[in-house]
Amino acid sequence: MRTEPRTILNFLSNYFDIIKELFDVQLKDGLVRREDLNAILAEHDSDILNKLIEYKFFKKIADDFEIRPMYFKFLEFILSEFKPLLPETIEKYEHSVTSLFKKIKEGINKDRNILLQRISDLNNEVRDFTEAVEKNTLRLIAETKELKSNVDKIDYREKVRKASFWIDYYITPLNTILDVSNSDSITNRLLDISQYINVRRLNFDDEMARQQFEKLYVFLVQTNDDLLRQSKILTNELLPLIERIRSESMILTGWIEFLKNPNKSETPFIPKSIRAYPYNNAMYFNSLEYVQQYMQNDDVYLEDPNLSASDKWIFNKEFYREQLMKELPMTNFFEWAGITLRSEYEDIETEKFFSLSTLLFEDDIELEFDPTADRQVIRTSDMNLRVPKIKIKRHGLS
Repeated sequence: MRTEPRTILNFLSNYFDIIKELFDVQLKDGLVRREDLNAILAEHDSDILNKLIEYKFFKKIADDFEIRPMYFKFLEFILSEFKPLLPETIEKYEHSVTSLFKKIKEGINKDRNILLQRISDLNNEVRDFTEAVEKNTLRLIAETKELKSNVDKIDYREKVRKASFWIDYYITPLNTILDVSNSDSITNRLLDISQYINVRRLNFDDEMARQQFEKLYVFLVQTNDDLLRQSKILTNELLPLIERIRSESMILTGWIEFLKNPNKSETPFIPKSIRAYPYNNAMYFNSLEYVQQYMQNDDVYLEDPNLSASDKWIFNKEFYREQLMKELPMTNFFEWAGITLRSEYEDIETEKFFSLSTLLFEDDIELEFDPTADRQVIRTSDMNLRVPKIKIKRHGLS
């Protein structure tokens, strides 16, 4: 008989102290040995082993037990007790994400259901990656604060060793994974994927697939912001702090060794310190007089002298819309846009071409797009644009 979810949650709440101790044991040892379990239950004068097995909290391994992954991750999350993953473990996501992205590109025009599933799988894989990075960052922050406060009163040599360990095996490699300028990093790979997804969300035939591409694109943009924030924490906060712990500990360690035997080596000359100022006594009044000159601000207007009145082009949307409506139905919108601009100006400027392209989004016209048709090239003043052939009609009528 299936246990009610509310019953399980009430059980976890009622026996949370025991659950927390079992979690701590598995976090440390990888499983819960029977003797540890018996000691915890005896300490709390409770016999809940059968319930732990019935609610599938425990999985039996020989004579010992293991908290099932779904419960363990839940407790890990609410207790913020994350065991840091090695960067090479996180780096595996680069291979899985790349593989899924490759399959999406290969099957872009094949079975729709398979495509939708692959998009969903890619979304989940990226989410798992970002959560792993966030967990590692949180754990590294906690470890660094603990090392700085030195609650366990470890000696300076051990602090140097720990600080070096976190830098060499976690912080520096993880920062490399998040470095977008590194062409081999997963962050750089996600940037390439988001560019491809951005194109597909705008011009894909299937509406459902287009919506999934849109959802994935928004998620990738948010992911990029999150990863940038994690990278800044590692680079600007964690790495300098833990480097300071390491250097300070090394200095103090050396100083303690010197005090133990000060006559062992010759000490360098230490000059007497004196206090001096790089400015004279009148500096304040000179500065005040200088600043007061600029207390009265005058308005300043800047204008590009090379920009003539004729260059200040304003898009007359209504004018061009009337011209477009007269030409409907039309077999190639972008060709019409190029011809229209070329008839008025010597060169087609990219800004003007994009402004004219906004007419495609008018409510009273209907678009038809053939994805198999060849693209055409529109040459503007500063770039070549490869655009599709789009047929438009008035109110859906030819």
